[in-house]
Amino acid sequence: MRVYIESYGCTFNKADAQIIAGILKENKIDLVDSIEESDVIILNTCYVKLPTENKVVYKIQQLQENYPEKKIVVSGCMVEIDPEKLEKIGPNCSWIGPHQLNKSAQVVESAYCGEIMREYGLSKDSKVGLPKISDDEHVHIIQICEGCLGACSFCCTRFARGPLNSYSISDIKQEAKKAIENGASEIQLTAQDTAAFGKDSGEKLSNLIKEVANLDGDFRVRVGMMHPKNLLDDVDDVIDAMKHPNVYSFIHLPVQSGSDKVLSEMKRGHSVSQYLNIISKFKSEIPDLTLAVDIIVGYPTESDDDFMLTVKLLEEIKPSLIHLSKYQHRKGAISSSLKEIPHEIMKKRSKYLSNIKSKITEEENKELVGSIQNALVTERGSKGGFIAKTDSYIPVIIKDANIGTFVKVKIKQATSTYLKGDLLVE
Repeated sequence: MRVYIESYGCTFNKADAQIIAGILKENKIDLVDSIEESDVIILNTCYVKLPTENKVVYKIQQLQENYPEKKIVVSGCMVEIDPEKLEKIGPNCSWIGPHQLNKSAQVVESAYCGEIMREYGLSKDSKVGLPKISDDEHVHIIQICEGCLGACSFCCTRFARGPLNSYSISDIKQEAKKAIENGASEIQLTAQDTAAFGKDSGEKLSNLIKEVANLDGDFRVRVGMMHPKNLLDDVDDVIDAMKHPNVYSFIHLPVQSGSDKVLSEMKRGHSVSQYLNIISKFKSEIPDLTLAVDIIVGYPTESDDDFMLTVKLLEEIKPSLIHLSKYQHRKGAISSSLKEIPHEIMKKRSKYLSNIKSKITEEENKELVGSIQNALVTERGSKGGFIAKTDSYIPVIIKDANIGTFVKVKIKQATSTYLKGDLLVE
């Protein structure tokens, strides 16, 4: 039996796909690199945004139409969030819910034999230490917890991932140690909200970061997305932990809106001033910090004044990375009962912010032109050359290097999304 896996979505979902692959390999099931070679196709779905939903729905339909002889297994968030639609578009598909990965081999084997098996529902099983198969031996993803403590009105992912379930620091540290010994040079600590880590178990994110960063070896740690609300009571300790030289000077701190009114209606649980206080503390203690933010454009209750407050916030904090999303209703989300703002207004606001985004990020990157940066080479570039990440996690395109090595790079050029540099030979 040969299985092909195609995955969509976030780093956490990518790790789920790696676990599925690892479990299949342990059960002596062959993994292949193309649909044509496969007997069973696993589609690991993402459902966070409407365009992604449309993409995975189309893919499921397309696979059934083009490869009627092959068995299809659907995994990922769609299984938990929208089983009704999944049943409608893929009545003969088997399912693996994101909490049932340990049953991947049984589901795949049943599908291969012509039986429909569907494993879904929440569980408290740990994903740390499970086998993983990755196409990148130098980057190792570790899921530190699953689920969240939030109630964001626009989110449907929480229905798939469930309540917070933190994994133990000792187990996470052991997986990181093994990965580094096996050649990993970047450890990515990921979750729906890394700042929520330990709030159900009594452990702390700051302690986790320190434990992993203090492992032997030459590597970097990237800490994943943090919800501002859950960072408020541990800011100083997290900052202290992130000063470690093995930790990227990088935080992904979504704010979604610059309006306190909209933040309240989104049920975000923090104010603009609290967010600004966190940013101020980080930047004062880590001057070379790269700040990534998420913004939702056109939330149903967002007025023109609310929108301009978001513009003001971005111009004040000048983030290095800005992820923009146009608001769209999601399955089961509270805000889906509200009337969406007119499409033309949404489009206008999105374009306005896109222009500001490019201007801010390019200005931030241009300040680095002429500087010499320490960087970790992480992958080949899609258009040639190699991509390295500075200690602040900014991508730099260089001509020639060895993946997994640390290099010195002189920055020659900057765009709104990346840098270009020359390798310095020591």
